Amino acid sequence: MNSETNQPSAGDRPPFVHPSADVEEGAQIGAGTKIWHLAHVRSSAVVGDDCVIGRNVYLDANAVVGSGVKIQNNVSVYQGVTIEDEVFVGPCAVFTNDLRPRAQNPDWTITPTLVRRGASIGANATLICGIEVGEYAMIAAGSVVTKDVQPYQLVAGNPARPRGWVDEKGEIVSRDPERRP
Repeated sequence: MNSETNQPSAGDRPPFVHPSADVEEGAQIGAGTKIWHLAHVRSSAVVGDDCVIGRNVYLDANAVVGSGVKIQNNVSVYQGVTIEDEVFVGPCAVFTNDLRPRAQNPDWTITPTLVRRGASIGANATLICGIEVGEYAMIAAGSVVTKDVQPYQLVAGNPARPRGWVDEKGEIVSRDPERRP
């Protein structure tokens, strides 16, 4: 226990890793994080405290996941993707890291993607690399995000377009896509 806060210390809350999960040596997993069935966390991936990493999630080398993040089943977070604290990633969401993918391309470069604190990404959404998703933004299920999303903005569709604004709880506060309240 931490005597100042009367809370369990990190050493009192080791991460839980399901026996079928593969967490490679060198991966950093925070206190209280739960890694479920068939997940694969590569060496040099970083996962913060109190995360939930769902079934069949793949966290690539050098992927960064903040604290309090929930990544649902069947999500791959590739190198170049940074997810800040308290982000929700819905099932089967897709991140990319290469703008011009080819099976044989020795000159390819990683194009980074940044998801800011508190954002929510709906099920089956696809995020094209090179974008920033603003804090507390909400991406509707099935959307294809090709451009930056502003903080608190709600986007939907293929390609994703502004549909309104949400608050920190995810409640819609305006359906006017042009003017933030």
